[in-house]
Amino acid sequence: DDKIGVIFFSDKIEKFIPAKKGRKHILFIIRELLACKPESKKTDIGMALKFLNNTIKKKATVFILSDFISPDFSKPLKITAYKHDISGIFIYDELEKEIPNVGIINALDPETGKNYWLNTSSKKQRNKYKNWWTKHEDNLKQTLNKSKVDLVKLSTSVDYVKPLVQFFKKRA
Repeated sequence: DDKIGVIFFSDKIEKFIPAKKGRKHILFIIRELLACKPESKKTDIGMALKFLNNTIKKKATVFILSDFISPDFSKPLKITAYKHDISGIFIYDELEKEIPNVGIINALDPETGKNYWLNTSSKKQRNKYKNWWTKHEDNLKQTLNKSKVDLVKLSTSVDYVKPLVQFFKKRA
């Protein structure tokens, strides 16, 4: 019997569905989620948090589902965490953690749209990427911890139910 709303965002607000109750509303949100085709491939969590703060005046339970590859959002997160109960849901693919040694590949950065050649045979290149990923995870944990925001990590390669159940039991 809770009200549910959604903000779909990239580096801009793609769609905002205000919170409402009811089965029809939930089905509408699911349809919109499945049909959502963002206009932009970039991500700006800070902008979405500012929109949330300006739009939602009553205290809310907020879940941010993202890979959290975004410009710094620590200040708007701190403000939002003061007003609302926030949890970060970090969604990633195991293949994002390391680049396999498969030779020279043409890679596309979905955030910038840039194409570039990458020599995955180079241990230096693979280590550089692996270090970037580790730093990204560490920075995310630090940013969320500073704002007292809980984090659950969900890999696309495993069932999400068990980690979510553990997360909510921990929060209870």
